[in-house]
Amino acid sequence: MTTNHASVSILQTKQHFEILDGLRGVAALAVVIFHFMEWVYTDPTKNFIGHGFLAVDFFFCLSGFVIGYAYDDRIAKMGLRNFFISRIIRLHPLVIAGSIFGLFAFLFDPFGGHLELYSTGKIILTFICSIFLIPLPIISDRGFNLFSFNAPAWSLFWEYMANIVYAFVLYRIGRSYLVILTILSALAICYVGYNSGNLLGGWSGPTFWDGCARISYSFLAGLLIYRSNWIIKNKLGFTGLSVLLLLAFVMPFSGWNWLSEPLVVLFYFPFLVALGAGSVLKPGLKKVCVFSGQISYPLYMTHYAVLWMFGNYYTSHKPDTAQLTLIVVTATILLVGVAYLVMVIYDIPVRKYLSDKWKERLAKQKN
Repeated sequence: MTTNHASVSILQTKQHFEILDGLRGVAALAVVIFHFMEWVYTDPTKNFIGHGFLAVDFFFCLSGFVIGYAYDDRIAKMGLRNFFISRIIRLHPLVIAGSIFGLFAFLFDPFGGHLELYSTGKIILTFICSIFLIPLPIISDRGFNLFSFNAPAWSLFWEYMANIVYAFVLYRIGRSYLVILTILSALAICYVGYNSGNLLGGWSGPTFWDGCARISYSFLAGLLIYRSNWIIKNKLGFTGLSVLLLLAFVMPFSGWNWLSEPLVVLFYFPFLVALGAGSVLKPGLKKVCVFSGQISYPLYMTHYAVLWMFGNYYTSHKPDTAQLTLIVVTATILLVGVAYLVMVIYDIPVRKYLSDKWKERLAKQKN
């Protein structure tokens, strides 16, 4: 097989760990509900899903495991250029979609906002930075998020950073060095938890480097699980593991967060990844897991535009508990529906088009 033919075949994706895919969807749904409840409960101790933000750390751990599984044995053959292009094709279309959604929500929010405070140039600059994942926390109406038009993009920024470090460093080093790096990053997580009192940071300018600590440990831990073959055979299945994952998000919010949250990230999430990789999926739940995994990233990257509008509505209208419950449940269902449409109409076709074009280019280079 020629080098270019090898490059084309190497770009094909491996099969998925379907239960891990399903758990990714559960975590994405937890993030959505957490973001709704953030507006409702100004006192986080009353938030029943007060640790939903830790789903991002679970994503990071899954990412390390999946990247190791998908690329450890082929990145040398495919080359760095093909690796980076494959990752951009996978991740970036939804970065752009989320930014567009966020821009429209900013411009046409029916429930509030102070659009008059921002010049056209400032809005355009913020949007450009958003689609290119350049942190720019300058919009006060968006809480000075690193990415004002799509707040969750902060984690995608660090995902890209992890992919870059993986391509240049991590895939080349042995397990012993990986263990050392994981231990050092675990110390960083402990420092962030102790210094900040929790692991909620990473999304804003002042907490920027907290995001670095969060991706560093969890990505390395996931990669270490894969390379060490720490796969725990079990019969918990998707349902049992979903319950265990949700327990991390609904644990009590307390003055001990500086300790409990790092413990969850350091030990519990890697343990769940090892269990998920080794669990048996019941045939009847396969479609659920596949759908859950497919919808997770579109849901995560498109939901937050609605959250700003919800926040403005909630603070100005103060709906009662019954109204609020109806709004949150209905909005969550609609967000899943919108994410599905974005996936089917936009994300999958765009990724297929870009992948096909890249494979055609590789084939032409061969000839």
